[in-house]
Amino acid sequence: MRVPDAKVALSTASVYPDTTADAFEMAARLGYDGVEVMVWTDPVSQDVEALRRLSDHHGVPVLAVHAPCLLITQRVWGTDPWDKLVRARVAAERLGARTVVVHPPFRWQRGYARDFVRGIHRMANETDVMFAVENMYPWRYREREVAAYAPDWDPTDEDFRHFTLDLSHTATSRSDAMALAAKMDRRLGHIHLADGSGSIKDEHLIPGRGTQPCAALLEHLARQAFDGTVVLEVNTRRVSSKAEREADLAEALAFTRLHLAAPAEVG
Repeated sequence: MRVPDAKVALSTASVYPDTTADAFEMAARLGYDGVEVMVWTDPVSQDVEALRRLSDHHGVPVLAVHAPCLLITQRVWGTDPWDKLVRARVAAERLGARTVVVHPPFRWQRGYARDFVRGIHRMANETDVMFAVENMYPWRYREREVAAYAPDWDPTDEDFRHFTLDLSHTATSRSDAMALAAKMDRRLGHIHLADGSGSIKDEHLIPGRGTQPCAALLEHLARQAFDGTVVLEVNTRRVSSKAEREADLAEALAFTRLHLAAPAEVG
């Protein structure tokens, strides 16, 4: 079998409503290769030194930093979106993380949206950290679509150097995940692995519990010798106990490791 050099990481968002510190402990106990830190309202997620201590204590590296670009994090690290990205880059550099995940701007962030493509290129030229722009989805209400992101929820028409492919978002946008991966091609640098059923809600199901081609994508990545990071970014907030959350995250890791392999070429 051909197993790529890709690392499998746990998003700290996957343990919510537990804490960032709990995510490091869970990642260590289950055998994840590292974590992606979702910078949000948990103060520890915003504190580089606290994150470094957690990483050292548990022996779990920080492989990526997700910049605070959700609606609920509009005031985390200030309100200037470029300042947020600078702080995310600095955090990634200090923690030894390879990637900063960033969403396309909201449409009402007009100045930021207007300069976003040029600005991401400029920032990428200033660091070895990879800025991976994530595919999002149209907001829907009773089958009516609202264009919430600019230039678009699908960033692949723009000339970004790197992308994050999120399979919960392909479910919500009702996109063809494999076609989107093919369009990203060698610019696909980062994966948010989750599942979805095509609901208008961004579900982030455990891989294998929805309709997305999670297994097929992982096998494709193995054939392509993908060397980025596969991050389990799943929703476990409705579990009834921490033991159930741990079981779900163990299942997600096992699924990923099982399918992140391809038959070796016979020469």
